[in-house]
Amino acid sequence: MSLWVDKYRPSNLQKLDFHQEQASQLSKLVHSGDFPHLLVYGPSGAGKKTRIMCILRELYGPGVEKLRLEQQSFLTPSKKKLELTTVSSNFHLEVNPSEVGIHDRVVIQELIKQMASTQQLDAGQQRDFKVVLLMEVDRLTKDAQHALRRTMEKYMRSCRLVLCATSISRVISAVRSRCFPVRVAAPSEADIASVVRSVCRREGLSLPDELALRVAAKSGRNLRRALLMIEACRVAQYPFQADQAIAEPDWKVYLAQTGRLIVGEQSPKRLLEVRGRLYDLLGHLIPPDVIFRGLVDELTTSCDGSLKTEVVQLAARYEHCMQLGSKPIFHLEAFVAKFMSVYKTFIDEALMDEW
Repeated sequence: MSLWVDKYRPSNLQKLDFHQEQASQLSKLVHSGDFPHLLVYGPSGAGKKTRIMCILRELYGPGVEKLRLEQQSFLTPSKKKLELTTVSSNFHLEVNPSEVGIHDRVVIQELIKQMASTQQLDAGQQRDFKVVLLMEVDRLTKDAQHALRRTMEKYMRSCRLVLCATSISRVISAVRSRCFPVRVAAPSEADIASVVRSVCRREGLSLPDELALRVAAKSGRNLRRALLMIEACRVAQYPFQADQAIAEPDWKVYLAQTGRLIVGEQSPKRLLEVRGRLYDLLGHLIPPDVIFRGLVDELTTSCDGSLKTEVVQLAARYEHCMQLGSKPIFHLEAFVAKFMSVYKTFIDEALMDEW
């Protein structure tokens, strides 16, 4: 039994629920005869991966849906062994090189070289190139991105790259210039409400319009999150009620509690407790930038105008440092410690003024 977000994922470009004009343009691109490298980017839950899989099906047919999981091993120049899980079919390979951290350059070079060296089973009936899908390209190190640029040129004849990213600001210009950019904008709340109603209708469920609109508003224009939320509502209570509670994800509740702990007390003991909670969130694969954003949202609600400006500036500085570094916990903890110092000073000065 699969989740609704997977069960009702569109399988071709004609079945997409929003951005139909873009889907039509992508279909023309696929059939143009000269398929380029693609850089697909946009916010989480906008449908980037869905569109990429629709493009692959348009290129190769239903064979791309016959997937297999494989454990790949790589050896770094320092003889360190790396293990990485890939998803592949006879026509494409999907991988997230950023999972191996600073050794992502080795993975990119070896995988693309390996993929480009194998020929199609039936070159007369299929395309004369295979596709390598690289996820979270904006999280790759600069060395890996420069290696990617060279690899894209070297294996262009037998291999095409589809790069998936949340933000292209972290992708070097040399890679961007070699790809056809496809921006997948976040769906509107009306689009999300329409998809949620459609999924419930296909499940044979009666969904009040008010609840559909509330789910869409609370999802933050993230379609994946909206479908998970309405499925959680279905488990919690059915028949649906227009005013029924919409459960927050556990990690979001946990993060909000962490923010309240920071505001509640500023001490080394509390900092150690918060550090453990941050480790818990990272250990459950919550992205560091999501944790950072959630903390800032929670902390700024407890600040007045002048302090809020200072906190946002601090957050921007430490978030930038986190993007340049390789250990997010250091920068998250440093931001929390600095906030505690600034906030405690602000409270102490406010108390002195009252006296």
